[in-house]
Amino acid sequence: MADTGLNYLDSQNYVNRELSWLEFDFRILNEARDKSIPLFERLKFLSITASNLDEFFMVRVASLKDMVHAKYKKTDIAGLRPEEQLELIGEKTHELVALQYSTYNRSLLPALKQQGLQIVSEHEELTEKDGNFVDRFFHDNVYPVLTPMAVDSSRPFPLIRNKSLNIAALVQKKNGADGLEFAMVQVPSGLPRIVELPADGNGERRVILLEEIIERNIGKLFLSNQVVCACPYRIIRNADLTIDEDEAADLLSEIQKQIKKRQWGEVIRLDVDEKMDSRLLKILKTEFRMKEEDIYAVNGPLDLTFLMKMYGLEGFEELKTPAYVPAPVPQMMTEEDIFTQIRRQDILLHHPYMTFKPVVDFVRQASKDPQVLAIKQTLYRVSGNSPIVAALAQAAENGKQVTVLVELKARFDEENNIVWAKKLEKAGCHVIYGLLGLKTHSKITLVVRKEEEGIRRYVHLGTGNYNDSTAKLYTDCGILTCSARIGEDATAVFNMLSGYSEPRSWNKLVVAPLWMRNRFLHLIEMERERALEGKKARIVAKMNSLCDRDIIAALYAASAAGVQIDLIIRGICCLKVGIPGISENITVRSIVGNFLEHSRIFYFYSDGREQIFMGSADWMPRNLDKRVEIVFPVEDEKIKEEVKHILEIQLADNVKAHVLQKDGTYEKIDKRGKQLINSQEYFCEEATRRGMLPENLIHDRIFVPAQAPEEA
Repeated sequence: MADTGLNYLDSQNYVNRELSWLEFDFRILNEARDKSIPLFERLKFLSITASNLDEFFMVRVASLKDMVHAKYKKTDIAGLRPEEQLELIGEKTHELVALQYSTYNRSLLPALKQQGLQIVSEHEELTEKDGNFVDRFFHDNVYPVLTPMAVDSSRPFPLIRNKSLNIAALVQKKNGADGLEFAMVQVPSGLPRIVELPADGNGERRVILLEEIIERNIGKLFLSNQVVCACPYRIIRNADLTIDEDEAADLLSEIQKQIKKRQWGEVIRLDVDEKMDSRLLKILKTEFRMKEEDIYAVNGPLDLTFLMKMYGLEGFEELKTPAYVPAPVPQMMTEEDIFTQIRRQDILLHHPYMTFKPVVDFVRQASKDPQVLAIKQTLYRVSGNSPIVAALAQAAENGKQVTVLVELKARFDEENNIVWAKKLEKAGCHVIYGLLGLKTHSKITLVVRKEEEGIRRYVHLGTGNYNDSTAKLYTDCGILTCSARIGEDATAVFNMLSGYSEPRSWNKLVVAPLWMRNRFLHLIEMERERALEGKKARIVAKMNSLCDRDIIAALYAASAAGVQIDLIIRGICCLKVGIPGISENITVRSIVGNFLEHSRIFYFYSDGREQIFMGSADWMPRNLDKRVEIVFPVEDEKIKEEVKHILEIQLADNVKAHVLQKDGTYEKIDKRGKQLINSQEYFCEEATRRGMLPENLIHDRIFVPAQAPEEA
């Protein structure tokens, strides 16, 4: 195999990360097209593809366009220059959008109608009765909110907000004087986009979109003019937030300024109805300086994210997957305080199958416990009304020493995080904003407690954010422990974050950007060497994304040596399978289900010693080199078996798994004649079953019923 070794870094052996991400969005769209899935769940999946694509344009496409403007010529991992990437992305996104609307029109709309729900696509289809209702609704609820805007020599073209839905029109004086003029009105985001029409007596429910109501009544906004034509449009702007941290004296205020600018970045995509008048389109094209390839003319409503609101319509519960209620954690089903439970044993948490409540309780109980001296925590993304943030504020007010790292650079959550940072500071917490040039993405909480035996440190380490809302939707793992050596490392992490001091050595935690990359490369190399010695060698890795060239090259080398490598990667995968002599021993699967796969788990056979790690880092350059990340070992034998079980079930999934093929496409597994395994459903059922009885019954709390008194 020595002659193929030189090929490991060859660009032909890698996939462009943007194209790989688009393949992921196609996989989500595939769920919207799957007729075996409840209808309203399919609406949700289609909505997610639209939301994902918006973010992809605002960040990834925007970044590439910036590179082109700057005449940046450096190639990516797959050997593509920015302009080449944009060309390929354009072809793929147009294909994706076309498939979105084909799915909407040909599959979902007829299926909804069959189930008694009609979306009235065009206001021209309304009956006289419905038309009267819609007009009254417009007059009473919509008209007072609207601001019609004309464009002429004295009134310049208005600034259009990112992602806002607008209706453009050509108007003409009713007396026929002068030519056509451009006018527009923004569809108010503060009003419901879905309006239900009155029942028609045959049991069918009907809805119409707000923009159709406005378009029907647009003449009432320009009374002196005749509306010649009107049509909705939408723009996507560059929202990539770039901050020169060296120049930003106050990161908080700098980010606040940048958030406001995000609304007015370069227009990089224009969405229009395919029936838009060519004269109207020409004006928009000129005004926004759009190239033909950046215009998306669609047959249907713009911005399909409204389907998530459709999902929320009442009365269609039978067309949805029943909501899963997270199960209790068996080891924590006693009335003891959480610290006693952790002292007894390390506790594995597997969300959303197990409840997130222990994580909230961990901070909440610590905030009230008189023996707790200090609480330290990293916050990346939190919920809108976070109980964890409230508990931290309460802890500070109770006199605890509270240190919180709030990551202000968490994309699209910056504004939310600024609010919480100020709230925590006001409560008396010591708030820090991370390290210069690095995002703090690690998930760690440290509670320092004074006990009879002395100071004891309790730690929560996880793969997901401290967000009680997303914990119901994202699959993540975490561990609660009072291991002294992990406790020492946890203290060192926070000292590093607040005081910029790295300890001389680490006990257990693997920390990026310090030495995580080298540790993973070493672990992969050790498996390769054992394979070359003829020993059993295996790697199983589960993550969100894989696009680091050094890691992929190391996996290629290990595969060439005979290591069996099974990868479970939700999103981006820049690795190719099936390259002769290089990646024939590698499999890649992506699981797309009701929950978003988010946990990171790394397994190495390690000559039978089986090393397992979990943590916050993907195998991406940004995670390994530009973020503060923590990966932690799983050493408790019982928890090890549990984590291995998680990986085994996911590798056995033949319902929601898509397997990467040699040509770069993903295909679902042929299920004929096989026992069906949906890993997410399996874990739901397993957690529910296990959560019925506590794992450790406290016998002195068993109550014996009193005997009935003997008759005299």
